[in-house]
Amino acid sequence: MKLIVVLFLFAIVIALFTAMFFMLKDDGNSKRTVWWLTLRIGLSVSLILFLIIAVTMGWITPHPALPPTQ
Repeated sequence: MKLIVVLFLFAIVIALFTAMFFMLKDDGNSKRTVWWLTLRIGLSVSLILFLIIAVTMGWITPHPALPPTQ
């Protein structure tokens, strides 16, 4: 599961930097920046949905925010 999350995060960062590259390189008449930013948003939403499903199915267990008191 950790590998899947890391791959998602890596793909999100690659999409972000690719969009920045095309934003700086293109002269305004290309849709490549918009496409890469849309892909980044789609990957982010997919990652959040995957994490929600993984927690509800019991595949992963989040740690508590506060340590248990005794």
